[in-house]
Amino acid sequence: MKAAYFLQHGGPEVLRYGEVPDPVAGPGEALIDVHAASVNGADWKVRSGKSASITAFPHVPGRDFSGVISALAAGVTDLRVGDAVFGVCDAGREGAYAQKLAIRAAIVARKPDALSHVECAAVALVGLTALVSIEDTLELTSGETILIQGGAGGVAGFAVQLAKHIGARVITTARAANHAYLRSLGADQIIDYETQDFTQVVSGCDAVFDTVGGDVAARSLVVLRPGGRAAFIASRGVPLPSVRPDVALLRPNVARDRKHLERVVALVTGGAVRVPEITLYDLSQAAAAHAVSEARHLRGKLVFKLR
Repeated sequence: MKAAYFLQHGGPEVLRYGEVPDPVAGPGEALIDVHAASVNGADWKVRSGKSASITAFPHVPGRDFSGVISALAAGVTDLRVGDAVFGVCDAGREGAYAQKLAIRAAIVARKPDALSHVECAAVALVGLTALVSIEDTLELTSGETILIQGGAGGVAGFAVQLAKHIGARVITTARAANHAYLRSLGADQIIDYETQDFTQVVSGCDAVFDTVGGDVAARSLVVLRPGGRAAFIASRGVPLPSVRPDVALLRPNVARDRKHLERVVALVTGGAVRVPEITLYDLSQAAAAHAVSEARHLRGKLVFKLR
């Protein structure tokens, strides 16, 4: 099969496009003909060796996808060959940048007719992450105020809409060029991080959702009220900031399961959350897509269309 892969850690230039062995579905797994796969911030960190050291090459990156089941292994009874499905690879496993993918059947969900393969790939991991972070971890409720860092990104953009759907007041940070986009997603207040210090503008928040990491994560605690809570998805492996003993510091556990994917679908098809702005690439352009992702100023999602 054709795939984007790398043979060593390094910059975007180490990504190649060519033939790799087809995957084989093991017990309880489905073999998927991949129609679309998305690019996530974690992908370039794995490729560079920043967040994981790969020892078996060639390595095919990619975590979320949408496609059609071409084969089912023993033990799968609730899906059929020909079903259109989407999902996110188990934690610690990748392989979506390819024409075929083997994945545990229990963690994929059926693709609704109302959404294309490209759209499902675009919302799979970002939707799952936002749901677990906003609803399950922060337990955000109507009437609360939340600061979402890096609002124009895929996860944060989904989180902005989800928080508004819940009934919260949403403050977010973004470059000026993305303010109109975020207003269209429902943000109540947008702070230009290039010209304003958010710690001087915001205070008394009930919750913070940080998708940026680094110094931004540590400074975000300043805006919380006593007893507030903050959830962090960036800088995994780095200790959480501890400058506020009077607030709860939380790391969302983004487990893979069908229930959350079905909730993502319900939110999107029901109109509560819209599909993010999508930039399409061919899989042979993986290096170019990673260069954009690594620059960390993209809006919405980058998606490979394979079929």
